[in-house]
Amino acid sequence: MKKIGLLSDTHSHWDDRYAEYFAQCDEIWHVGDFGSIEVADRLREVAPLRGVYGNIDGDVVRHEFPEVLRFRCEDVDVLMKHIGGYPGKYDRSVWQVMRDNPPRLFISGHSHIMKAVFDHRAHCLHINPGAAGLYGQQPVRTLVRFVIDGSEIRDLEVIELRSKR
Repeated sequence: MKKIGLLSDTHSHWDDRYAEYFAQCDEIWHVGDFGSIEVADRLREVAPLRGVYGNIDGDVVRHEFPEVLRFRCEDVDVLMKHIGGYPGKYDRSVWQVMRDNPPRLFISGHSHIMKAVFDHRAHCLHINPGAAGLYGQQPVRTLVRFVIDGSEIRDLEVIELRSKR
């Protein structure tokens, strides 16, 4: 069993609540637009980090993280790409993979809109964790936590990072 912390679109912003909410996670996955390698370094202090670069990431981040990452977590085939689209509207860069060899879990970012939806055509869960950083028009910053236990994806939790008052 693995507890996963998932975030995207930090755009160089660090919030101590990332560490707080991900402290019990076995891994953290960042789906691009880190904005700076310092965000990655701080996440690594909390838990092992996997990630992909996003469209705003510079050479340092791109040197360390790939554009697309496909891997197994427990018994779940996972595909991550920053700009990936949604079921029924996949980005053309992943459309053929999603048609011919879909993963069990597809994770993308970029839109700044948190969404978790099952793609019945691809038999695949799609998650976009929304945006954890300050940049963008999203009404609420979000993080996601979930569990992968063998072949089961469960206990999906959306965490809203409201402004501290």
